[in-house]
Amino acid sequence: MSILITGGTGFIGQELRETLLKKGKNLVIITRDPKKYEDESATNQRFISWDSDLTKEMENCEAVISLAGENIFGQRWNEDVKKRIYDSRIDSTRSLVEAMEKAEKKPSVFISASASGIYGDQGDTVLTEEHEAANDFLASVCKDWEEESQKAIRFGVRVANPRIGIVFEEGGGALEKMIPPFKFFVGGPIGDGKQYMSWIHRKDLINALIFPIEKKEIAGAYNVCSPNPATMNEVADTLGDVMNRPSFFRVPKFALELAFGEAAQPITGSIRMQPKQLQIHGFEFRFEELEEALADILS
Repeated sequence: MSILITGGTGFIGQELRETLLKKGKNLVIITRDPKKYEDESATNQRFISWDSDLTKEMENCEAVISLAGENIFGQRWNEDVKKRIYDSRIDSTRSLVEAMEKAEKKPSVFISASASGIYGDQGDTVLTEEHEAANDFLASVCKDWEEESQKAIRFGVRVANPRIGIVFEEGGGALEKMIPPFKFFVGGPIGDGKQYMSWIHRKDLINALIFPIEKKEIAGAYNVCSPNPATMNEVADTLGDVMNRPSFFRVPKFALELAFGEAAQPITGSIRMQPKQLQIHGFEFRFEELEEALADILS
């Protein structure tokens, strides 16, 4: 039996594949350009296109992990960008669910990504999975994304929705933008610095994505973040300490909003999540503390 993955060639997906291959799993990765990855194909890893017979693939899968979606960072959200952000998540999820429904033998679990953005800007409020979704653009995307995946419940597939926080690792994610200024001694917090970041080390994220395959009690939404969210000031100060650099060149909120408009909200907004469901079910974090995580990444 295989594990079917979408978004398996990106910043998170590459690490997910490596981890699962080391565990001896057979992988099928859906990508827009399978030929691009022909050199990576092996007896236990195949790349297929979205035009492939997904129903047939579903019949040989124990689990589906979907990470597909247009990048939300680094560009202003005009109507075309918003449509791509929305459609890339909803349409891909719908295609997977339709293929599962048609399959005679179905995967046991569908792990369909969501994001911390479902909660919106909530200040100091501690957010567990029971907290209601916000009403802004990203929250609406996440809400519809989760609802589309949960349609698989109707025909007996267990669905888990990891609400992923800010992912920390070198070479991508938030740190890719934060590290360079510190290297040149001009690093510092973004916005007023009081906003919370619900962060997670990529290694812990990968284990949390796999967790519902092994832990069959996991279903529905679960927050994926360290139990110790940090303010932007704390993140910047700790990053400066680990890199032995100062942290006092603040990037004002208005400058980000001027540059990115509505797309600045995920950076300047405050989301203070707690991974309640992971903790209840005994998930073990390797990196609970911010300094420990950043030291591991930058060592």
